[in-house]
Amino acid sequence: MSRVVVIGAGLGGLAAAARLAAAGHDVEVHEAAEQAGGKLGVLERDGFTFDTGPSLLTMPGLLDELFAATGGPAGLPVAPVDPVCAYHFADGTELVLPHDPARVPAALDAALGAGAGAAWERLHARSRHVWSLVGRDVLRRPLTTAALARMSSSPSGLRAVAPWRTVRGLGRRLLPDPRLRQWLERYATYSGSDPRRTPAVLAVSAFVEQEFGAWWVPGGMRRIVDTLLARCRDLGVAVHLGSPVEAVLLDGDRVAGVRVAGRDRAADVVVSNADAAVLHEHLLPRGAAPRARRRLRRRPPSSAGFVLLLGLSGREPGPAHRVWFPADYDAEFDAVHGRHPRPVADPTVYVHAPDDPALRPDDGSEGWFVLVNAPVHDPAHGVDWDTPGLRESYAEHVLDVLAARGTDVRPRLRFTEVLTPADLERRTGAPGGAIYGTASHGPRAALRRPANTGPVDGLYLVGGSAHPGGGIPLVLMSAEIVAGLIGPAPSAAPAPGGTTPAPSARGRTPAAPARRSPAPPP
Repeated sequence: MSRVVVIGAGLGGLAAAARLAAAGHDVEVHEAAEQAGGKLGVLERDGFTFDTGPSLLTMPGLLDELFAATGGPAGLPVAPVDPVCAYHFADGTELVLPHDPARVPAALDAALGAGAGAAWERLHARSRHVWSLVGRDVLRRPLTTAALARMSSSPSGLRAVAPWRTVRGLGRRLLPDPRLRQWLERYATYSGSDPRRTPAVLAVSAFVEQEFGAWWVPGGMRRIVDTLLARCRDLGVAVHLGSPVEAVLLDGDRVAGVRVAGRDRAADVVVSNADAAVLHEHLLPRGAAPRARRRLRRRPPSSAGFVLLLGLSGREPGPAHRVWFPADYDAEFDAVHGRHPRPVADPTVYVHAPDDPALRPDDGSEGWFVLVNAPVHDPAHGVDWDTPGLRESYAEHVLDVLAARGTDVRPRLRFTEVLTPADLERRTGAPGGAIYGTASHGPRAALRRPANTGPVDGLYLVGGSAHPGGGIPLVLMSAEIVAGLIGPAPSAAPAPGGTTPAPSARGRTPAAPARRSPAPPP
């Protein structure tokens, strides 16, 4: 048995801890916050419950695999989100996309005109090929130059990956309608990035959402964390909340443990679920891993988010997910990722309005999660989100934008809770509130994300700031990779199902996945 310390009880840290405990390791987790979950947070007020992080789930089969590998099904239900989203464009067009990809072309033709569906089908077919190249061989394995070289070794593979092309360039090549191009460019924000600088390969996020479907956890996405935390404790993982790690200890060029509250905790292996920048700048000794630290300093941060949590009287029918686009999308990316960051004057507004009785105090009310892209909290060189009055004035501005786009919620307001990028930094430990760590800018963006094997022996990185990236599916993949790199404890019997079970029926990741039915999984 080897002793493993996991820094951080976010989704990646808990998933890695569960896999390692099932593989026979003695695992303890130290989390600085008083609650587990990291970016999968929750806020409760006046009978309302709000998820403060991800609001939908793709590839739920990855959760099935995690629980199968750590003792068996967890009984965590998921339900299809149908329709997936209603998109509102600046010209007044509304596009409502269904859960079933077979119905998407007709929905596009009805909203955007004949030919839009055929254009989407060409994009989807191309993305299917890209997914066959990256879905397992790159995303679910340790990051290596050899793997990326194999991905583009054939002419067809190289054309599909197209490292010279951006998400914007891909849209211009395949999608004649500017509204459909705007829809595609939104997927660059899934990695907190600018579509004008994001490699086209990341457009595969749109394929994943349509091919595997969008799903919801009844009772809120927070139940994923609660269920996983219970599984960890069932496996004997010691989870310490309100227990910030102060330093990673080294013995020569190998980890020796961590320091918590002034006391040293010995460990054979340390798994960091902290943001990679926090690990390198604050937890590792100053002289350790200088090259990795310099590389991270050169990478731009991902976008942050400015969030309103609205308690509303009455119920407004409509899809759970709604997006209002601005007339000038470039101005938004200039404000967030440009040389002079500033709050976005005319932002894209994303609303999550779940119709879930467990999240509201009564049937005459509903809670809305409202998000706009925002630059990180950077008092020295950018926006100081703690400037007196800024949170209040910008919250009012976002409500003004919603009202100008035909959705005035002020007459229904019971209360407004505001989370700025500075608040996100304090709540999650992400520097500046950067949701995805670093932005995926440039043709070699995949190579520049920190690898899961750390810069010193015995140190591993898990979570959204490391390979393969942010978002629930990728974070679960990172935990699977880390557990595979560490392997079973010496003399440990394999856990039921092993540490890398066969993909399940929900959200499989085969080389070329089949289309899914909108029916809920068993």
